[in-house]
Amino acid sequence: MSEVRLPLEGVKVVELATFIAAPCTARFLADLGADVIKVEAPKGDPLRYTAVNEGRPLDQKENTSYDLENAGKRCISLNTKSEEGREALEKLIADADVFICNWRQGPLKRAGLDWETLHAKYPALVFGYVSGYGEVGPDKDLPGFDFTAFYARGGILGPLRDKKSLPMLTVQGFGDHQVAMNLAAGVLAALYRAKTTGEGDQVVVSLFHSAVWDVSLMLQASQYGSDSCKFPMERWENGNPLTLAYQTSDDQWLQIAMPQYDRHYPVLMNAMGHPEMAENPKFYPQKNLVPNRKEFSEWITNEFRGKTCDEWCKILDAADLPYAVAQNWDTLLEDKQAWASNIFYEMQYSNGNKRTLVRPPVMFKEMGLPEYNRGPYLGEQTESILKEYGYSDEEVAKLLEEALPFRWTGTERLVGISETCRS
Repeated sequence: MSEVRLPLEGVKVVELATFIAAPCTARFLADLGADVIKVEAPKGDPLRYTAVNEGRPLDQKENTSYDLENAGKRCISLNTKSEEGREALEKLIADADVFICNWRQGPLKRAGLDWETLHAKYPALVFGYVSGYGEVGPDKDLPGFDFTAFYARGGILGPLRDKKSLPMLTVQGFGDHQVAMNLAAGVLAALYRAKTTGEGDQVVVSLFHSAVWDVSLMLQASQYGSDSCKFPMERWENGNPLTLAYQTSDDQWLQIAMPQYDRHYPVLMNAMGHPEMAENPKFYPQKNLVPNRKEFSEWITNEFRGKTCDEWCKILDAADLPYAVAQNWDTLLEDKQAWASNIFYEMQYSNGNKRTLVRPPVMFKEMGLPEYNRGPYLGEQTESILKEYGYSDEEVAKLLEEALPFRWTGTERLVGISETCRS
């Protein structure tokens, strides 16, 4: 059997971006076979230094966060504020099929890297752009992170909580990863157009828009005035109590998902051992439930507290009712289904440690699983990439000295490449 050719082999991508969303898009393109060159400033992507936030060692030889978003890429370190560094960047972009960036618009335009300027010079170039709030409107220039533009401004943090509780503790990267895959879909569509027509396009995805899209079903439903859509609310106010999480006697949480209340309610009542409740006119059908929601909420909450999580799982499985246990990180890392379906990958690091990393959520039957290579060390391929683009040894040396690319030595100190031999 011949080796399967990846769909983006021969496609060149230049990434000038930091943190998560835009780099994750480029990482997915690398998984599809694209040659992705990540351009980093002399001190590197700030994502390289988030270890303190995550409780892991500050060790670039075991940087799981960076690897998650940058696997399979090559890295060149340039001082793009210098004439030589900017010239090198321009050569990379001129040869690229796709350019991915998340700079704010002011710096982007001052650097001549905005869409209008690049499109005039490179008409077939696809420009993938991530922003906090989009390219137009009064807040287009605001800084944006998933904590702010996605969770807060996008209508997730405020409404989606119990009325009597504090706002949820947000999970970093949640919005970024959604933006990344949205952008990847757009870039691939634009790339197809560019390859067939010769005309590139700019693909813009914002954290704000992605969040609004995520809550759009409830946002639309809320316009009709139903109190069951007026978040935040108390649990008992929910229009369908069969779509909530319930605490079991062993302090676990069981999420049930029965959106067709009238269909599922009798089945659930019988499974729970309460056939007398199956056609109780106070709670069934759903239209009768509305004035009695609080009473039913208290009843079903107490019922679930009466058995362990395992006991409830057996009951619900026997009735073929949809549910899932609310997992924590430690149990999720051991999830048999996740390992069986290749969601996880065990990375062996050069320092001897093994860590579990996650694959992007798109699988291909014929192409199989992409290689999961670590992300590049800072400036790791600077020399080789420059030589690919025709730079002489002298020109490379000058750029290295001028740009002062850094590398990790294995300690917690960054040193310039020119100061020590490269590994």
